[in-house]
Amino acid sequence: MTSRELAELMKRSPAESHRALVREYGRYVYAIVFNKLRSCGTNEDVEECVSDVFADIFLKCVLDTSQDGDVKRLISTIAKRTAIDRFRSLSARAGYTADTDENAMLELVSDFSVDEHIDRSELRRVLLDKIDELGEPDSTILIQKFYYNRTSKEIAETVSMTAAAVRTRCSRAMDRLRAKLVEVGVTM
Repeated sequence: MTSRELAELMKRSPAESHRALVREYGRYVYAIVFNKLRSCGTNEDVEECVSDVFADIFLKCVLDTSQDGDVKRLISTIAKRTAIDRFRSLSARAGYTADTDENAMLELVSDFSVDEHIDRSELRRVLLDKIDELGEPDSTILIQKFYYNRTSKEIAETVSMTAAAVRTRCSRAMDRLRAKLVEVGVTM
């Protein structure tokens, strides 16, 4: 989305422009904020900061419509600065200082790649969609085993099967999942 497109959309319908901006850049902003706050903030802190980023964009940002540039750089700058400010306030509230918590400051200036994070998020989404396509109880077994690190015995109690049956279903489900992932171009 370019600055001109956003400005035109804002003239027509501010509410629709807000929805479009959040829809297009919500995950991107979340990834930036999460990177900055992961060492000191909770999920609620991250979500609140993301909301603050979009509020700043909507309320304080003046778009430069003289150039037809992408607003992604502007959004990333606002997200980074807002997240850094929130990091400082959360760290201060928790009693950390830059001198005593060098790791937190290293997290602040880490070489985290937002693009890689987004790619991993997209891969996770595809993986979860394909697991869901397997149907029950296979999807439940795989989620419990690989996302929650549950044993076959624990899973067996959940899905009313024996542990041996869970292991067999898991093995077969993994084979089917691999085939489904290959169909969409994901290799393991």
